[in-house]
Amino acid sequence: MTRLLQNYHRLTVPLFGILFGLCACGPQSRQEAETVAVTTASSISDDSLLTLVQFQTFNYFWDGAEPVSGMGRERIHMDNVYPQNDKNVVTSGGSGFGLMAMVVGIERGFISRQQGIERFEKVLHFLETADRYHGVWPHWWYGDTGKTKPFSKKDDGGDLVETSFLAQGLLVVRQYLNREDEREAALIDRINKLWKEIEFDWHTQEGQNVLYWHWSPNYGWEKDFDVRGYNECLIMYVLAAGSPTHSIRPEVYHEGWARGGIIAEDTVYYGLQTVLNHYETNNDPVGPLFWAHYSYLGLDPRKLQDRYADYWTLNQNHALIHYKHCVANPHGFKGYGENLWGLTSSYSPRGYAAHKPNQDISVISPTAALSSFPYTPEESMRMLRFLYQEADSLVGEYGPYDAFSLEKDWYLPRYLAIDQGPIPVMIENYRSNLIWELFMSAPEVHVGLNKLGFASQ
Repeated sequence: MTRLLQNYHRLTVPLFGILFGLCACGPQSRQEAETVAVTTASSISDDSLLTLVQFQTFNYFWDGAEPVSGMGRERIHMDNVYPQNDKNVVTSGGSGFGLMAMVVGIERGFISRQQGIERFEKVLHFLETADRYHGVWPHWWYGDTGKTKPFSKKDDGGDLVETSFLAQGLLVVRQYLNREDEREAALIDRINKLWKEIEFDWHTQEGQNVLYWHWSPNYGWEKDFDVRGYNECLIMYVLAAGSPTHSIRPEVYHEGWARGGIIAEDTVYYGLQTVLNHYETNNDPVGPLFWAHYSYLGLDPRKLQDRYADYWTLNQNHALIHYKHCVANPHGFKGYGENLWGLTSSYSPRGYAAHKPNQDISVISPTAALSSFPYTPEESMRMLRFLYQEADSLVGEYGPYDAFSLEKDWYLPRYLAIDQGPIPVMIENYRSNLIWELFMSAPEVHVGLNKLGFASQ
């Protein structure tokens, strides 16, 4: 019996009903659950396996949440070894992913709608009372106090990129809620207030044609990180353009993000067009795979186009290039192939690092392939089955651990919010389009897209 199946008893009783088609209330006894648990991993259907990994990764943000704030912890280390005693540190962007995962959890029956509403209320109370800077949240807070934990020396204030990931999640929740229900209507109003208070235009430094990532109450704009060229930040520009209160001009997108059109100077890598110019980081043809995930948890890339790119082709080719790289395995790393692929930013033997084809040190990050399910369903399913059938020591309570290397015989029983969060959301988009449909139903999203010259379905 595999380690995964030996640990099935830790799952909630209702989950067995979800996975194995038992009665709506789940098994009637532990004995029945244990009988179910002897099923071999190879006999679990693809559909049930997807539900299992969605449940486990959702649970990072549910059972694993910081208890005072209800927010997603920056990291959860099953070995209980934390740097700087930061077990109670919560993350803005990762919590945005977690909010979307909770919507998935309600729809999949992992929690009740009432439980979800209660958690949304707790999270909103935290966001309303925690540190903000011109309506912009920091990257990290202490979850028990709401005070900013600096991400680095001069990054101790507003983080517009992470705020945009959080706003993406808030808008998904808002679109999911029912205005006819008094309790849910109150949540809608609270989300709208927070959303309208985000001063996107402040982050142009009084009118420059680009958005800046950071502002500090102690260092001002000294961090000086202007967000130009393709990476994970498209959602920030779309939301900034669509803001009903602090909108940016189209030139900020076209001259800043798109660099006056240079963003469209693509190349061919592993036989596929990169579609956009990824060369902003170390002259690499493609970036880490989270670039194809973070903005597109809510922003639907299907038929999304502007003058620079077809965003479905962009993301699908990005994922396929990573897959082709691991199949080609130019460095001869142990295990690489059709069942083991995907590079992104994650833990590594060197600490947190970005992994991509031109910067490959044999570290595989499961979120890379699993969050790419909409783009590469067959390739991602092979990776998922490898993890749960052949490498289940790399799977724990909250799903696959953050990263591992068969070549170096290395892994840590640790998780990061920004890596676990995209998994249940993107798998749900693959299965039902749920989160895409909710986010794209927000009127402000269409205002932003139209303002920047996008066409979308």
